[in-house]
Amino acid sequence: MYIVSYRKQGHWRAGIVGGSLLADIAMLRPAQGRAGYSVRSLIEEGAEAITETLKLAEKAFEVGRDYLVPLEEVELGPPVPDPDKIICLGLNYYEHAREVKMEIPGVPTFFAKFRNSLCGPFSPIVLPRVSKQVDYEGELAFVIGRRCKDVPEQEALGCVAGYTIMNDVSARDLQFQTSQWTAGKSPDTFAPMGPGIVPASFVPDTQNLQITTRVNGITLQSGNTGDMIFSVKHTVAFLSSIMTLEPGDIVSTGTPSGVGFKRTPPLFLRAGDVVEIGIEGIGAIRNPVTGG
Repeated sequence: MYIVSYRKQGHWRAGIVGGSLLADIAMLRPAQGRAGYSVRSLIEEGAEAITETLKLAEKAFEVGRDYLVPLEEVELGPPVPDPDKIICLGLNYYEHAREVKMEIPGVPTFFAKFRNSLCGPFSPIVLPRVSKQVDYEGELAFVIGRRCKDVPEQEALGCVAGYTIMNDVSARDLQFQTSQWTAGKSPDTFAPMGPGIVPASFVPDTQNLQITTRVNGITLQSGNTGDMIFSVKHTVAFLSSIMTLEPGDIVSTGTPSGVGFKRTPPLFLRAGDVVEIGIEGIGAIRNPVTGG
């Protein structure tokens, strides 16, 4: 099971997916008196609320409640469509740092994306007219579960609500025009995410997950989170030493080697391509490429 944002009509709502069915959280927890939950509001309620909701969903799937909806009838969005922050790490895999011929960083290198970049796990990546060098980056992302500041590394994983997938789509020609990467990282639809949030308790070892990126069925990235320079717990501790992290904040942990702009010849996304990213124990996203 995993937590999703979905839309059947109107605003994004929170649901739990089990197999091919979806349970709306407001239907699972009617006593809470909410007309419609958001994923962020569920996360803000804390780990116990998430655990309780998952138990209710498991029971609903077992008995086949009449409010369950076939997954194919809804639109899945980014798991948290309204985060306070989207923080992304660069150069966080040893092999990726080597392929781009940059020194291994002494501290995490990070930058921001914004809400306009978020899109769902099966939504199109829209190529901006101002770029001809759009690249893929398959990444493990995590969602902050509680407000935290100055968290010791040994306590850091307790601040994570769960894990998901992000494609840190990057317009390389815009990214490297200046020393700041924001222009190449922030176009609309440049942060496909999903398919949902796998609760942290379901992911016992964040530093041993296989990541695979395929474009048009061809495997271009195949890495393991064990190659990360800075682990998830180190990243939480480091970021929280600088800023307060809020429930629903998204942190994407960097990409393995195999990116397009370092291939010979370089490989950039074109309209008609399909990008698939899978992470062991998390699931997969599949985004068609349009525009350009």
